[in-house]
Amino acid sequence: MTDQPEGPFWLEPDGDPAHFPDPHYALVEPDGLLAVGGDLSPARLLNAYRQGIFPWYSDGQPILWWSPDPRSVLYPEQLKISRSLRKTLRKQPFHVTLDRAFAKVIAACSEPRPGQDGTWITAEMQQAYTQLHHIGFAHSVECWEGETLVGGLYGVSLGKVFFGESMFSRRSDASKVAFVYLTEQLKGWGFGLIDCQVYSKHLVSLGAQEIPREAFLGQLDRWCDPFDTHQGKWQFAPAIGSSWS
Repeated sequence: MTDQPEGPFWLEPDGDPAHFPDPHYALVEPDGLLAVGGDLSPARLLNAYRQGIFPWYSDGQPILWWSPDPRSVLYPEQLKISRSLRKTLRKQPFHVTLDRAFAKVIAACSEPRPGQDGTWITAEMQQAYTQLHHIGFAHSVECWEGETLVGGLYGVSLGKVFFGESMFSRRSDASKVAFVYLTEQLKGWGFGLIDCQVYSKHLVSLGAQEIPREAFLGQLDRWCDPFDTHQGKWQFAPAIGSSWS
């Protein structure tokens, strides 16, 4: 690899969607920037995730592709549920669903957070991931109060890996409840890994940890089998949530 220059590399929009530079050539600063350009077609997005790469950019920027080192991950069997969160789960303040309102979840995740002027979940990103949802690779978890959406998350599933993208919460603990329900379901389906991308105190409190990119890529080789993909619309198993009541 020593004869190849460091990134970022240019991707042609009409180029081979399977072609990405080796993630080891990503920049150290900004951490993980690997490539610029390309498009957000389903084929390119799925190939990116399979290679440990994801898009992240703001309005007015070209598409930026990242593979940070270290990588933040959570192993489903290592999920941490604090005493206060377990108390919330027992109260069951929300009705939790899978794949019921993907477009509403990604739109809610795109809303600027306190202290932020804009969002990285652009209209182009929303359209691209909604397309992935329609073909059965992108999924959402929703927390409801009656018919009001108050929290949730979305991400991409390949093989036995769930690549988390974003979450939102309009009620205390709503996004954490969504994450716990999802993780318990993924555990039941035999998933081995949840990609959390970068460090977040919110996810560390639930058991996320940082691992070297090299280890992450090796685990994708183990868990990201395209022939073992849980594709299609998801539903929770009836038992999910019963252990907290």
